[in-house]
Formats: sequence, structure tokens, C-alpha cells
Amino acid sequence: MSDIAITQNGVEERFFLTQLIGARAWLQNRKIGRVKDLVAADQGKVAEVTHFQIGRPFGEPALLVPTALVRLDGLSKVALNIDAPLNYVREPSADEVLLRDYLLDKKVLDIEDREVEVVYDVRLAMRNGRLYVVDVDISRYGLLVRIGLKSLATFLEKRARATTKRLIPWSYVQALPPQLSALRGNLKLNVLKETLTDINPVDLADILEELDSDQRAVLLDGMDTEHASDTLEEIEPAVQRDIVFTLKKERAAQLIGDMTPGQAADILSILPAEEKRAILKLLEPAAVAKIEEIIEKQESAILNFSTPNYFKCSPEVTVAEARSRFREAAKDMDVVMYFYVTDVNGKLVGVLDIKDLFMADDDTLLKDLMVENVISLNGNDTMKRAADLFLRYGFRALPITDENDVILGVVPYRDVMNLKHRILE
Repeated sequence: MSDIAITQNGVEERFFLTQLIGARAWLQNRKIGRVKDLVAADQGKVAEVTHFQIGRPFGEPALLVPTALVRLDGLSKVALNIDAPLNYVREPSADEVLLRDYLLDKKVLDIEDREVEVVYDVRLAMRNGRLYVVDVDISRYGLLVRIGLKSLATFLEKRARATTKRLIPWSYVQALPPQLSALRGNLKLNVLKETLTDINPVDLADILEELDSDQRAVLLDGMDTEHASDTLEEIEPAVQRDIVFTLKKERAAQLIGDMTPGQAADILSILPAEEKRAILKLLEPAAVAKIEEIIEKQESAILNFSTPNYFKCSPEVTVAEARSRFREAAKDMDVVMYFYVTDVNGKLVGVLDIKDLFMADDDTLLKDLMVENVISLNGNDTMKRAADLFLRYGFRALPITDENDVILGVVPYRDVMNLKHRILE
């Protein structure tokens, strides 16, 4: 059953792809197969169906017939206006989109809701004798229709007193750039490579966990290293391991090398020895030494978990100047929630929460805002000691100092508390 709609372009007959799939294909008075799929060419707001793929019985090769040579007789029958079927035997080319194969049951990355949806159907429109793709259906209504429960879907829709169909216009459905779509059938929807960097790594990790191995690798390969590395840190251990296996060793080493030693050790500790060694060979020797120390010694010194990428300022710096430094350097910092105030000798004299910095007057000096009683670790403290302090005080990072209170580094909360169950236990 199709719907008739009046649009700016005239009268349209609208129906769904799954209503047409399986329709009998006739050549003159002889049934020669069934509609297996449709091929579409993207035109921006819509995609035009250019060919019908006709599956044939007894193992005969499928036909690819231009839409101009196909006439729809309702939704259960199509007539082919061709002479010799063998002239239309061919496989779709790499740039031809098979709607059923490439779209149905594939994931949709919803940029607004950061959710993963599934395409259950594709809506088509017959307009002036030409067939177009106008929407994709991600509704549960579409799912029920797919599994043969259309009457139940219609009943539930009427009971809800509102349409339960959720249609995404084709103009919002975008394949990833060609260099990211190396795998047949790996068409992703509604998110471009350029927009991935706008998604928080935590949200992006949730999305990646819903995809299959090859899809994850394709996305991470196309992202910039820093954002991809941050995302990999947020993913569940089992999925992390799967991703590292799927990525090329050089790319995996890039992502792991961009992490703090604790995060890198956390991921490498779940890999088989051979895989771990291969990646370690590609990392900087200084980083390797720290990572191996963390992996091999459960009570490794906390200094191995520290990062040198944190904000350090003089007590005489104004709030305005500190804010300016933050905006310029924040993207390269591992710890951004605190400013550590040091004297000319590097001695830690105070700490300032980033929230207090942005609420203070521009001309205020850091020495007038900072907390002078700083809770810190020393270089020989263990991971367990750090975990105890995090639990006791609720800090998001802790500084590490020597016997003269000179700051040696900073250890983030996540590099202790998020890793503790895998490295210590």
C-alpha cells in the first residue's frame, strides 16, 4: 500500500523500500525473478534510484536494469522493458549505493542526541515517472513492519494518537568521505569526519562501542590523533583490546603514545604479550620505561603515572593573564582543572581551581586566590597511597613534589582510580 502526496513538485506516490523488495519481475509474459535491491545516486536533498537489481532463480547472475526500463505495477510486480537479459548482467560499481545492502539495519549516528539508531526502512517517492529516496525510517514502527507485524504497528500508532514514525530526510543522511569507507556495506549515516571532533570523547566512546570492529577502526583512523586517543581511553576494556587488534600497529602506537603513561599501561596491560611488545617498540624509549614499570610492578612509584602537561604560574600573575594562558595552551594539557602556583625555584606554594579563576576579577593576583595548604604526593608514594588520597579528599588531580616541595608532575584522578582495578588487583 502506498500513499499519495501533493508537493511543490506535483503529485508523489510514496512507499517504502521493504514494500518493493521481493516484488515479482516480469519480462513480457514470463516471470524471470524478483526485486533484490535498488541502486541510488546521491543528489543532495534526495537520491535518485538509477537501477533495479533483479535476483534470478537457479543461481543465475543478477540483473542491473536502469530504472527508465522498469515499470511498477503496484508494489508486488515490476515489468522490465528489455530485450536480452544477459546484456544487463553486472555487479554494482564501487560508487553505486545499494539501498537494502548498504542502509537497512545500519547504524545512524544522531549528532543531536549522541545516540545510535538503526535504519529499519527507506522511504521512496515516485515523482513524474522517476523514483527518489527521500527519507530513512528509524522508528519502531518501521521495525514492526519489517518483521511482518504491520497491523500491530498501525494499532500502536493509532493508540498513541500521534505518529510514531521517525523519518530522517535524505539531506541529513551523509556517507563518510570515501577514504573512510573502505569496506563494502560500511556506509555510515548522518555524521561526517569533520563533525566527529565536535563530539565529546565520552559520548563518542558510547557510539563506537555500538559499532562493529571494522567500523570502529575506520572512524578512529579518520580522526585526529588527540581526539581519537581521548576517545580510546573512555572505551570499555574488551572493546579497547578489539580496537587495538584491528588498527594498524603504527596507528595504535600513535594513539597510545598520546596518552599519559598510566592510561597507556592500562590499555597495554590487557593485550597479549606479542601485541604489547610490537606496540612498545614504536613508542618513545622514555615513555616505554615508565609504562613497563607500571605494568610490571603493582606498587609502582606514583611518579610513573604523572604528566608534565599541567598549568604552572607565578603567584604574581593576574587572573586575566592566567585565563589568556589557559585559552592558548589548554588543548595540549592533560590536567586542566587546576592551576599550580610556584615560586621562582619551582616550589609549589599554592593551587587554584579553574572555576575560581574564571569567576574572579581580572586584576586579582593568583596569590590572593590560591589555596596555600596543598595536599600532595611525594615521588616515592605508591598508586595505593594516591588512591587513598583521592578517596579521602575528592580531588580531580594531585601534584607530586620532592623533599623541597618542588613540583615534579601531576597525576590525574582517572590515571589512578579508573585503572586501579586492572593494574593493582
